[in-house]
Amino acid sequence: MKKELKFKTNIKCMGCVSTVTPALDKAVGKGNWEVDLLSADRELTVRTESADAGAVVAALSETGYKAEVV
Repeated sequence: MKKELKFKTNIKCMGCVSTVTPALDKAVGKGNWEVDLLSADRELTVRTESADAGAVVAALSETGYKAEVV
């Protein structure tokens, strides 16, 4: 069963989303995440069975972005 993880991020635009896409696809799988760019917190939602919050934060950190669990 998939669990849903939510993060506050500093992802600001579609260019940022393009930058983090390869890292997040590798960490949690393609189609298992989305960023709400209209949210003040730029909320990242991840649906996963196996990845933990630390793996998501590390994947974003590798691309120069920050995330904190909401």
